[in-house]
Amino acid sequence: MDQPKLERMLRLMKYLSGNVNYSIAELGRKLEMSPRTVYRYLDTFKSAGFTVVKLRGDIYKLAEMPRETVDLDKLIYFSEEEAYLVNSLIDQLVPTNSLKSGLKEKLSAIYRSTSIADFVGGQSNSAHIDALGRAAQDKLQAVLRDYESGSSHTIRDRRIEPFGFTSDYADVWALDLEDGRNKTFKISRIGSVDILDTPWEKEAEHHRSGMDVFRMTGDNPIHIVLDMSLMAKNLLEEEYPLASRYTHREGDRWILETDIYQLQGAARFISGLMGDIEIIEGEALKAYLRDYGRKYFKQ
Repeated sequence: MDQPKLERMLRLMKYLSGNVNYSIAELGRKLEMSPRTVYRYLDTFKSAGFTVVKLRGDIYKLAEMPRETVDLDKLIYFSEEEAYLVNSLIDQLVPTNSLKSGLKEKLSAIYRSTSIADFVGGQSNSAHIDALGRAAQDKLQAVLRDYESGSSHTIRDRRIEPFGFTSDYADVWALDLEDGRNKTFKISRIGSVDILDTPWEKEAEHHRSGMDVFRMTGDNPIHIVLDMSLMAKNLLEEEYPLASRYTHREGDRWILETDIYQLQGAARFISGLMGDIEIIEGEALKAYLRDYGRKYFKQ
């Protein structure tokens, strides 16, 4: 949707939810659109789930949310990456745009109220998050049925003590009761979730590790500096939007300076762009890539 059309829709919502009642013709004049277009926008609001009420004649209002309705901030979640991109789009509005400051304030409110959580599409993932969230809140153990492990290449049940989620709600933080280690389990790889009646037994051992821009977790940060071409920089930010926070330009090159927690994530990205990326700092990363290259070419 182009910016002028989006702005008109937002202004229409403002008029429909304000204290003054406007006719369709009056709204059309204020928004510089035909009455037919106003009606079309009303239909769009209805299709999106809003309640549009006809007061009288051709005067319509957006209905207020009933008090018993769940707060919107408990239904809509932004991952940190999504929120960062939305914020960037708002920044592109001209400084004089009257909607800019309001949108910024509302985005900040969502940051605070959801811990920058992510709305996960698909009923399956949402159900898993809901079940694991209840287990964590009630401090109960759970079983991840038919969990597909990328590291062990197995599909089997995992008994865990879930205690939180990553900022994008793509993974659950949990203590794996099989080996006693704190791990992240990907929500999308879970077959189903069974909440047990067994309370947590090892709460004192629960611990969240850090997460880097390549979405890898760990406790011991490794500082790296990468010198990238414009193409590498663009590909990096498209796949890992948060990396732009740690990227700056030097001449016709781009520098990424950040901490990583595991070598695999950065190495996977670099290995596909060997001619466009130079590792300025990060001896462990260089050694990992050399060993990986020797092993790959030997095979």
